[in-house]
Amino acid sequence: MIAEPLDRIMSWERARAWRATVLGKVVFTNGVFDLLHPGHVDILLGARRSGDALVVGVNSDDSVRRLKGPDRPVRSAPERCYVLAALSMVDAVVVFDEDTPFELISALRPDVLVKGGDYTEASIVGATEVRGWGGDVVVVPLTPGHSTTSTIARLRGH
Repeated sequence: MIAEPLDRIMSWERARAWRATVLGKVVFTNGVFDLLHPGHVDILLGARRSGDALVVGVNSDDSVRRLKGPDRPVRSAPERCYVLAALSMVDAVVVFDEDTPFELISALRPDVLVKGGDYTEASIVGATEVRGWGGDVVVVPLTPGHSTTSTIARLRGH
């Protein structure tokens, strides 16, 4: 049976309830995921392989504008969430409006926290807390040659 993407897009409240029912390790990763590319897929696959269920935190449109500037995001949060939720390795998608996912991580208390290789454990928001409750932190190597920023620049002829 194919899962419906909209069923995997959750409010914080529903995500907390979902998290309480998951048997095994819950993995958390987050990002903008504006224009999905092979690098995103590799991080999501690496994250999912680190546990039994994957929840993806997605920056809200306002958060993206604050972090990336007025021309971003290219796709709205509902569009970005829908695409992510359609991927088989993703079990839940939750939008957060803050500039970092710290509050969402604290609310969901994942067993594993995953980020891409442009981070170190010391720079990953929530890493100390996840380690503190006995969880793991994983850094997935980046896939060379793939970034949303460079894709947008190419599309704009820069």
